[in-house]
Amino acid sequence: MAPRILLVRHGQTEWSRTGRHTGRTDIPLTEEGRRTALLLGERLARAPWNGLPGAEVRTSPLLRAAGTADLAGFGRAKEWDALLEWDYGQYEGLTPAQLQELRPGFHIWRDGVPGGESLAAVAERADEVIGWARSAPRDVLVFAHGHFLRVLGARWLGFDPAFAAALRLDPASLSVLGWAYGAPAIERWNDSAHLE
Repeated sequence: MAPRILLVRHGQTEWSRTGRHTGRTDIPLTEEGRRTALLLGERLARAPWNGLPGAEVRTSPLLRAAGTADLAGFGRAKEWDALLEWDYGQYEGLTPAQLQELRPGFHIWRDGVPGGESLAAVAERADEVIGWARSAPRDVLVFAHGHFLRVLGARWLGFDPAFAAALRLDPASLSVLGWAYGAPAIERWNDSAHLE
């Protein structure tokens, strides 16, 4: 069976709750974020996942992702800088509304971020993760961040990274990138049934 990537977006933080762009600022989970990480762990411990005993697990080193991995029962996750969130540069901490005031018509997927990381650079990191995941016949599980994981989904499908704009991803959600008829496919996206 060809390897799949299971994606977990970290649980809620104060900045994700208020819509602030959180790139490299290292902030912890809220109590709600901690609660949903535990619920995700309970789900992954049950069938059909059964704790993913054979999966290799990696996490962004930032507190919100590594903390989600730990609370979900995957303290064995190895930290990997390739899984860091997009570096938003001068737009770090700003909300979409603030960015619209600053630059009317602004669209991050088209316009990029001054003083930060280019979308192409984010895509290069996503491609590195995909190469790693496809390197051996085993599933992998990653804990990371909203915009980065959206780019990863776009690149898995072979699309331009800007396609990520069409892939919504909520905190503590589970997604699975797999295969259909031998071609890369989305098996599951933004699944938060464990939170309902």
